[in-house]
Amino acid sequence: MTIENQQDLDGILAIGRIVAEIRDAMLAAVEPGMTTLELDAIGGQMLARLGATSAPIKCYDFPGFTCISVNEEAAHGVPGERVIAAGDIVNVDVSAERDGYFADTGGTTVVAPVADEQAMLCRATELALERALAEVRTNAPINRIGKAIEAVAKKHRLKIIKNLAGHGLGRSLHEEPEGILGFYDRSDRRRLEYGQVIAVEPFLSTRSTFVSETGDGWTLVGDPASRSAQFEHTVIVTDGAPIIATLSQHAA
Repeated sequence: MTIENQQDLDGILAIGRIVAEIRDAMLAAVEPGMTTLELDAIGGQMLARLGATSAPIKCYDFPGFTCISVNEEAAHGVPGERVIAAGDIVNVDVSAERDGYFADTGGTTVVAPVADEQAMLCRATELALERALAEVRTNAPINRIGKAIEAVAKKHRLKIIKNLAGHGLGRSLHEEPEGILGFYDRSDRRRLEYGQVIAVEPFLSTRSTFVSETGDGWTLVGDPASRSAQFEHTVIVTDGAPIIATLSQHAA
């Protein structure tokens, strides 16, 4: 969607604050011995308390309030009986709707003890998001987002999961522009427009460049030995730095 008035701006910022609060609370709650279903329940309870609806459930009938992906799972992990263990890398992806507006965010954490490779993967992916957001402004080529992510991945000798990408959103979870890639696509001639609402989400990996669905029809996995990280913000395009709707509250 494109922001057209103050109501639109307020709506996106309000749901952005909600999903950011839930993301941060869930990442902080991750501990050895808990199941991904128990972690998802925290998200579900917070959604209800904050008056929001799970976007994956609303839009796709997803079997969980949030997507929780562990270790070899790159994205869209279904909450269940999987027990989180020491040393696991855990991604939480939270998207929700309130009053007709949608926002989407994600983050990755590692359960102590943290291996150097995992720490580097998370730092690099956060940096990739930061560098990508620096390219977001009115009339900027969309493919510069992917170019920035690719540069960080190469510097850290990491892979980009090429069939996962950012997207437009706002009135639904996935809208135009679709396919905001995490690598440089010379053929992509699209440009960002003032007021556009987009989700920027780099997926970096130790081994995988592509992922595919497992038997549950949702969870995306590549190389079984691969580990990946994702960090995501919903942002609004302006003539300068983008408005980040999903900042942590302490950073706002």
